[in-house]
Amino acid sequence: MTDRLRGHAAMLAFSGLIAGSFALGSMAAPHIAPTALNAVRFILASVLLGSAAWATVGIPRATWQAPWRYLLLGGSMGLYFVMMFEALKTAAPVSAAAVFTLTPIMSGLFGYILLRQVMTPRMGVALAIGAAGALWVIFDADLQALMRFEMGRGEVIFFFGCIAHAFYTPLVRKLNRGERPIVFSFGAMVAAAGLIALAGWSDMRGTDWLGLPAIVWITIVYTAVAATAITFVLLQYASLRLPSAKVMAYTYLTPTWVICWQAALGHGLPPRMTLVGVGLTTVALMLLLKDE
Repeated sequence: MTDRLRGHAAMLAFSGLIAGSFALGSMAAPHIAPTALNAVRFILASVLLGSAAWATVGIPRATWQAPWRYLLLGGSMGLYFVMMFEALKTAAPVSAAAVFTLTPIMSGLFGYILLRQVMTPRMGVALAIGAAGALWVIFDADLQALMRFEMGRGEVIFFFGCIAHAFYTPLVRKLNRGERPIVFSFGAMVAAAGLIALAGWSDMRGTDWLGLPAIVWITIVYTAVAATAITFVLLQYASLRLPSAKVMAYTYLTPTWVICWQAALGHGLPPRMTLVGVGLTTVALMLLLKDE
């Protein structure tokens, strides 16, 4: 496989793994503060990823040059995840996943600002189709609600989190100085863990860790391993090989993956009219992935 195809394969895996955090997160969110959950998951993920990096490629001393880079990366990704779990207290998983599909538009904008990556007319059309599909899902296929632009509290919170996520993608390429993806991811993850732990220290101390239901621990382990350690590496790997807008194009698959997760967990399927919006996001993905 070429580097470009490996980048696409990485993002395909990314979209499936990240969708699990929406489905599981909605079940765990009512039982624990978002900062407490994410602090623990990032600490655990940092240990796992750091150990893997040390055992495979090593962690050169030069990795820690300009540590402010990791604070920017870790801060943006940490903010995204905290706001995601806060949003899932009230937003449905499929609806939140639809908000997530708005990130390619914002990522394309940040890609131009930071890297001067130009969006072609076809990419612009694809992003517009994807945004239309996302809005259709977010407003539950209700045209009147769409015209009034009545978004739920959870969807609004998560939208601001997605801005941070969109900023992260081009920032990886902007700040990387030749570090391997796993090492660079480790630095960003350590920074995210530290920042979230500082912000959520009181929540961590006030949590009855032994009294938490099993779903919280399942979510912590899943998000630490699959939706943090693995996806951090996949996202950084792809970001170094594909334009920012194409990397984030795979977020258009997230609602479809979430629907599969929800069905597998026994939560049923969304209304048929909502699936129209999911179909539009899939069309947008196909358009964005086609070579110029």
